[in-house]
Amino acid sequence: MSNHSEMTEKPSWKVRWIARRNAVFASSRFQYWAARIPFIRSVARTRATQMFDHLVGFSYSQVLRAAVESGLLDLLAKGPVSASVVAGEIDLSEEAALRLLRATRALDLAEEAGPDGWMLGQQGAVLQADPGTQAMIRHHRLLYADLADPIDLLRRDRKEPTALSRYWSYAGALHGAAERGAETQEYSQLMAASQRFVADEVIGAFRFPGHASLLDVGGGHGEFIRRVGAAYPQMRLGLFDLPEVAEAAREPLAQSVGADRLTCHPGNFFENPIPEGYDIVSLVRILHDHDDEPAMALLRNIRGSLRPGGRLLLAEPMAAIPGAEAMGDAFFGLYLWAMGSGRPRTPDEISTMMREAGFSRTRVVPTAQPVIASCIVAHA
Repeated sequence: MSNHSEMTEKPSWKVRWIARRNAVFASSRFQYWAARIPFIRSVARTRATQMFDHLVGFSYSQVLRAAVESGLLDLLAKGPVSASVVAGEIDLSEEAALRLLRATRALDLAEEAGPDGWMLGQQGAVLQADPGTQAMIRHHRLLYADLADPIDLLRRDRKEPTALSRYWSYAGALHGAAERGAETQEYSQLMAASQRFVADEVIGAFRFPGHASLLDVGGGHGEFIRRVGAAYPQMRLGLFDLPEVAEAAREPLAQSVGADRLTCHPGNFFENPIPEGYDIVSLVRILHDHDDEPAMALLRNIRGSLRPGGRLLLAEPMAAIPGAEAMGDAFFGLYLWAMGSGRPRTPDEISTMMREAGFSRTRVVPTAQPVIASCIVAHA
């Protein structure tokens, strides 16, 4: 028989408070008065705008996609241009071109400098000059396809291939989607274009020893060590990635940082030992791509390569980071689910995994933009 006292246990104060708050906020009478009372009105408007952005955010992302894929941003960079010129250049009717221009103006991608004279807006100027973000916007067409029916995606429990898993080289290979080499090349090019955001956050947050050696594990075409190498010209640099990736990175990376400073190590970080002899090993946007068992295997592999005093520097978007919760759990939670591998983890979860892998202690290194990446350093 069930314990009656357990069944009738009084809810905690927090549960009661949340229930009461939600009942008040859901009241149409409260909403009416909140929209009219000074001081409360601005809060109510902000919350209403946030909900509206949640409601129609998918259309905002598609306006971004249209502006990038059509070449509109590059055209506006040469402006001012008229709607008729835009229509001719991107193969739209003038009415459709004007509809797109007004939509981009609403997102500050475009600005009408004069009657029918269109130029880049402030956000548009930033985006047009940033090929990395444009590459990400193009890439997200795959996520949009997978999220057409999000409940169906979740119910499939990552047991079937998706558009993202077929594209993403490592997860795609697990599903037998394609030859790994070709898929890896395309994915690495995307990461090289977008990884500079993370690199800049890490360089701004973590002080590398000037004469130390750094090995970037799973570093793709080497954008991370390229930027670290530029900031620390005395550092010895290493790149460890799949043979086809490491080989493709070798020559352009050597030209950038200097062949005498660089070693490219071909290998698979699940199957081969991590190269030894480095003071710091970096793991940039890698751990969250993998489920817990392979992620632990990777951490143990890295720990085995480090001498006493060596460090692991991990940087990636994380879950439950104040101010970046939506990026960590809403975006990457569903992105990695669709990809078929990995999950966003909290700093506490990652630190626990690091200690279980044999690291002695860990510390979180605050970054200026945790929506891009957070950092954890683990000591061997």
